[in-house]
Amino acid sequence: MVTPIVMPKFGQMTEDSAIVEWLKKEGDTVAKGDVLFLVETDKSVMEVESFSEGTLLKIAVGVGVSVPVQSVVAYLGEKGEKVPVTAAPARAAAASAPPAARSAAPSARAAAPVAAALAPAIAPAAPSPAAPARFRISPRAAALAKESVIDPHAIVGSGPDGRIVEKDVKAHLAAHDYASLRVSPAAKALAAKEGLDLIALRADNADKRIESADVERAIAEKPKAMSKMRQVIAQRLTQSVVTAPHFYVTVEVDMTETLAHRARLNAAGARYTVTDFIAQASVLALKEFAAVNSATDGKSVRWHSRVHLGVAVTLDQGLVVPVIHDADEMSLSELSARAKQLVDKARAGALAPDEMSGSTFSISNMGMFDVENFTAIINPGESAILAVSSTVNKPVVRGEAIVVRPIMKMTLSSDHRLIDGATAARFVNSIKTKLEDNGLWSALTS
Repeated sequence: MVTPIVMPKFGQMTEDSAIVEWLKKEGDTVAKGDVLFLVETDKSVMEVESFSEGTLLKIAVGVGVSVPVQSVVAYLGEKGEKVPVTAAPARAAAASAPPAARSAAPSARAAAPVAAALAPAIAPAAPSPAAPARFRISPRAAALAKESVIDPHAIVGSGPDGRIVEKDVKAHLAAHDYASLRVSPAAKALAAKEGLDLIALRADNADKRIESADVERAIAEKPKAMSKMRQVIAQRLTQSVVTAPHFYVTVEVDMTETLAHRARLNAAGARYTVTDFIAQASVLALKEFAAVNSATDGKSVRWHSRVHLGVAVTLDQGLVVPVIHDADEMSLSELSARAKQLVDKARAGALAPDEMSGSTFSISNMGMFDVENFTAIINPGESAILAVSSTVNKPVVRGEAIVVRPIMKMTLSSDHRLIDGATAARFVNSIKTKLEDNGLWSALTS
């Protein structure tokens, strides 16, 4: 019996995913538990195992193609069995539609049979949009364009139905003084291989001879598709900025006591980071300020009874936010151990979907990058995020004296629909007070 293999849903927010590598090929024998392919989700690369055994009869979705979750990507069965005719994924149109249309797709699909039955009685179907004009070019014209290493799509054809003929290509070359173009053989060969237009290259190089370096520069500047991770980061952060009115509150923290206590603990064999102390102080403050550990859609407020702490981790390909669930129930050592485990998994690309979802508050620490101050964008589904800058020795006034102390700036980004200025100020100062309290850290680590 033929068994369809579908694209799994890796997380609540996942709508589509792309296969980055097939580990089995058509005709291969597949056992239960074998890894069939690797999928790039919005935050990591995941392995997809087979729940059945048999022969991989057909691969319906190739590498690099993004398809909606639950779309059929392959068929498994007995060798020689016929597979269904592969059609476009059922939700392909929804995947390419704007977000608003995409979110409405499930209800629209559910109502489709009823709508189809009623449509003739209500109104005639709307005319389909006109298809784009077909590109037409004669073989001789195509050969001349290829030989000249130019893009014929910019040429207006004079033949029937706008067909480009050889004289149109010659006129295009003459209009751009192609005969005077100077290009090295190596540069011309490379431009032809990469599908570049020599006329456009000359426009960027004035009257100079086009060399291989010029072509390589043009290749480097060609538009490239963003990775799935960067696309999702762009989508979600744009959504956050547009829907949540951000405002910012910054305080300076004297890190003398925290750094001294950390040094004592590490000297005794522990391995705490500054982020561990900031995370613990944030968790304690969140238990005092319910609004900051809440979320809103602009009409209702949802309070979270637990603290699920997101900690931003920078990777070469983008940013991930692993989540320490139930951080409010952990000691400093437990929180530190869990944070280290998640960071290691993030850098190895091994985070599970549930380890990247459900956060109620996040911390973004750029202290290791020599940053004096910055602001962060709130993660969708949260009401605030804490941006932590570098700790810098600065002269400060203590009593009647000027002393040098390690000072760290923290900026809280808040959703003004839910958090007002006074609440934000009290919350971030609560974190500051805790970080400056040596007695607190002694009590928490005794």
